[in-house]
Amino acid sequence: MPAAPPPLHVLRNHSAQVSALSFSSDNERLYSGDTQGRVVMTSTRTLRPVAVWQAHSDSILGVEEWMGFVITHGRDNKLHLWARPEIVHPVGSGTAISAPVIPELRKSMDVNALNFCRFSLAVGQGEDALIALPNLVESSVADIWSLPAGDRLHAAIGKSAETEDPRDDSLPRGGTGIIMSLHLYQRSGLHLVTAFESGTVALWKNVTEGRPTVNGQGWQALWHAKLHVDSVMAMAVSPNLDFAITVSADHLIGRYDLDESSTDNPARAIQSKHAGNAALSIRSDGRVCAVAGWDGKIRLYSTKSFKSLGSLTYHREGCFCVSFSHPVDGGSAASEDPGEPLAMTGDELIQRSTWLAAGSKDSRVSIWQLFDLNGAGTSSTRG
Repeated sequence: MPAAPPPLHVLRNHSAQVSALSFSSDNERLYSGDTQGRVVMTSTRTLRPVAVWQAHSDSILGVEEWMGFVITHGRDNKLHLWARPEIVHPVGSGTAISAPVIPELRKSMDVNALNFCRFSLAVGQGEDALIALPNLVESSVADIWSLPAGDRLHAAIGKSAETEDPRDDSLPRGGTGIIMSLHLYQRSGLHLVTAFESGTVALWKNVTEGRPTVNGQGWQALWHAKLHVDSVMAMAVSPNLDFAITVSADHLIGRYDLDESSTDNPARAIQSKHAGNAALSIRSDGRVCAVAGWDGKIRLYSTKSFKSLGSLTYHREGCFCVSFSHPVDGGSAASEDPGEPLAMTGDELIQRSTWLAAGSKDSRVSIWQLFDLNGAGTSSTRG
């Protein structure tokens, strides 16, 4: 197996543990949040901060760009929508950008952040989106809200399993604990995957054709499976929505089939050699996943065979977030941002689409450029 490459770039924009990462859909911007509530928006062209602000008074659980907003979710029990700043290049300055700005706060929501579970965003066809979060009162069930309106559409998903016929074994009663991770998606109806403190994972489907629900009514548990002996630390769903992967403090990796016809045996456990896994991300083609460990390493696996594709070693302290960039058509224009004078070339777009970012307790963000990860090992190109 080829030697692991060094990171392409290392960002030092934080003074606390990096707890959240995400790329914008065009890969022009990288968002990072830390355990002190600070968020940084970095230009991937210049690798300089475009916006730096104190988004929350406690740790950042999630940060993500949506439409013209930046969504931030904190342990201070708040979810904020900020106006996304434009990247403005001063005239005649080449690639230089102006001093970092502080975005304008547009909306705030009260949320329940007891269980360190970040939000899950499901983007629709129009200007609205749905966002899933732990219930405001009970951390073992979930709510779904609309954005940007902030209306709650579905309340306490999972609660109905506790009140229905006790002979119904669609979900174990008691013992699941709080929700540790969730994922909301639209495919032949609205679905929600929930991962619990007990190590259980469940798939839910809305059967009311989108009509608002309360107390979990109108949601059917398609299956549940318990693979982990410890709490689920992170869960990711493939871009084409056909499977989910979980990791935990134990040495197991869980893979779950999201096809509704696979209700008999939807899950399988993979024995890895490494315990203490904190985060994971699935590449845009669904063929590779990256698992971030408490030992600071990022391990790469095939999502089909779970053959090891190598590991990335730079951080000396634990990694707690990891994110692949998004696929970009190299023949299309790069940026729709009016502040950008020139679009990136096709080669630059392709290079950005091979990036992987990891955030660590050492307060640094490492960026890796990866290709040839279809089973032959780990490779890198340097800019």
